[in-house]
Amino acid sequence: MPSENHIKIYNTFNKRLDIIYPDSDNTIKIYLCGVTVYDKSHIGHARTIITFDVLRRYLLYKKYRVIFIENFTDVDDKIINKAKEQQISSSKLANINIKQYFKDFNSLNVLKATKYPRATKHISEIQDLISKILKKKYGYVTTTGIYFNVKKFSNYGKLSGKTIEKLKSGIRISVDDEKQNPVDFALWKFSNEKPNWSSLWGNGRPGWHIECSAMAMKYLGNSFHIHGGGNDLIFPHHENEIAQSESVTNQNPASIWLHTGLVNIESNKMSKSLGNVVSVDKILELFGPNVIRLYVISSHYRSPLNYNEKTVMNAVTNWKLIENAISELQSTINLNSNIKNLTKTLKTEFLNIEKALDNDFNIPLSLGAFMRIIKLINRTASEGKLSINFKKTFEKKLTKIMDIYGFKLPYVTKLEAKEIEMLIDKRTKFRLNKQFNEADQIRQILNDKKIEITDYPDRVVWHKTT
Repeated sequence: MPSENHIKIYNTFNKRLDIIYPDSDNTIKIYLCGVTVYDKSHIGHARTIITFDVLRRYLLYKKYRVIFIENFTDVDDKIINKAKEQQISSSKLANINIKQYFKDFNSLNVLKATKYPRATKHISEIQDLISKILKKKYGYVTTTGIYFNVKKFSNYGKLSGKTIEKLKSGIRISVDDEKQNPVDFALWKFSNEKPNWSSLWGNGRPGWHIECSAMAMKYLGNSFHIHGGGNDLIFPHHENEIAQSESVTNQNPASIWLHTGLVNIESNKMSKSLGNVVSVDKILELFGPNVIRLYVISSHYRSPLNYNEKTVMNAVTNWKLIENAISELQSTINLNSNIKNLTKTLKTEFLNIEKALDNDFNIPLSLGAFMRIIKLINRTASEGKLSINFKKTFEKKLTKIMDIYGFKLPYVTKLEAKEIEMLIDKRTKFRLNKQFNEADQIRQILNDKKIEITDYPDRVVWHKTT
């Protein structure tokens, strides 16, 4: 059973903290709007996907069952235009970038979604939903496509606050004179250009918004728990999803609409036109997965996140502290020590972690408590008071918290560990015999293997770095 402590999270729809209530079978259903695969994924995508990954991990930690759907938009004008530039098919371009996506986010230790639906694999569901919208007279057909009649949907703008009147006042020229209202959006675009699909109305391809409504309905039903993405999706994407889904089902698709803040690069908006887009594969190469995860979750999910060298280097420093604490815990040899006061402090901090995550998913506040635990372990180790008793009491709990954040330490096989221990023993003997050149050579061999060592008067502690 889940914890009696409810998880409250900010709902963009009603601008308040709402409790996440599971279904009667203890299930929580989440739909995350995924990437449009016309290029590699970037740090903005990583921010949203890692945030939702930590949320999912925390729900699993709380013993909920989670169904997590994350789509790929694999048909879109951006994809078609980019494919033309590269002189390949749009499907080939999409497949290349989806393959890169899995490489990047597997490296970032992101849990696999329950399902990754692709728009091009759900054309029949999309067309069926459009038919229902037309039947209820919320849509209409022109010579260029099928459009949703925004004026017919009386509550349009209830997510974003962008009413029809406000939107119309910002429009100077209508891009399609056949539209009944300049703010009406496309459900189906007529086109004989590939990729396209046949339909009752004519050859064409789906609009952007309709795909998510159709796929969410198929895998999660007419109404589910959480629908999310970056806050740049609030309007028009999620606003339009609500309109087209609710026009058919008379239900808001999600109980909670959850959005993450955008990522700025050196305080500037990240954009292709500025040439400051930072790809996930690039930052993985520079910093590794744990540092990126730590950097991303060090800022509250709703706040803007600024990407620069200073903010990432703070994460580098903190990750080294974490690595050291874990290695200290794993290599402790002391049999006994009085841990009564430590036990009380650490239990309080573990409780603080959960309290922070339960209250608007405040990961930075929870990280503050986590880092206090890490520093306490390092300090206790440096004082020679870290014991096996301490390890047995706290290692399992610490591992669970590490898993919530998605941190993953490099795996070392028994054979590798034996080889490392032999090298460390050789180095220790060289140092005792004052053969420091030979000792330094072995240290360099260990460095090349990404093994970091810390010397103490009575022992050497080592760990593999990422």
